[in-house]
Amino acid sequence: MTAKTTWILDPAHSEISFRVKHLMISNVKGVFTEFRAETTTEGDDFATASVTASINASSVNTGNADRDAHLRSADFFDTGASPEINFRSESFTGTGEGNFELAGELTIKGVTKRVVLEVEYGGLMKDPWGNVKAGFSVNGKINRKDFGLNWNAALETGGVLVSDEVKISAEVQFLKQS
Repeated sequence: MTAKTTWILDPAHSEISFRVKHLMISNVKGVFTEFRAETTTEGDDFATASVTASINASSVNTGNADRDAHLRSADFFDTGASPEINFRSESFTGTGEGNFELAGELTIKGVTKRVVLEVEYGGLMKDPWGNVKAGFSVNGKINRKDFGLNWNAALETGGVLVSDEVKISAEVQFLKQS
């Protein structure tokens, strides 16, 4: 049996972002500035990975203080009652050379739903200080209403102010633990 290896997120070289259609004509982008994640593998084989992640929902930043305050309110993340967004993987399945599907449970605002994310493995590299890092690009989409993020406004021309679909993107580096 191969020994288990723990990898922790390197937040200085990682980011989690999202984008959503506004007025159905353009995208509004945002990031979460505080998050942590860990993965466990058998040796250095990421095909065996299990992943957990937690995001401080209050760290949402779209570059607009009023919009960020609205996103923290009960209309959206309700950070007073639900301060964290959590993910726990169920499977990490290879779909081709360096590509994976990461399936798991995402919990936002107390609602847990299964999601599937596309992952591109960037590889392993030793940094100048001898630390082994692994890099990944993660992409997916969710329906925000599935998680109780229901606020919206109808437009007089038809359509809505904010799209239900939210695209998620992450660029992450994990640091191998000794």
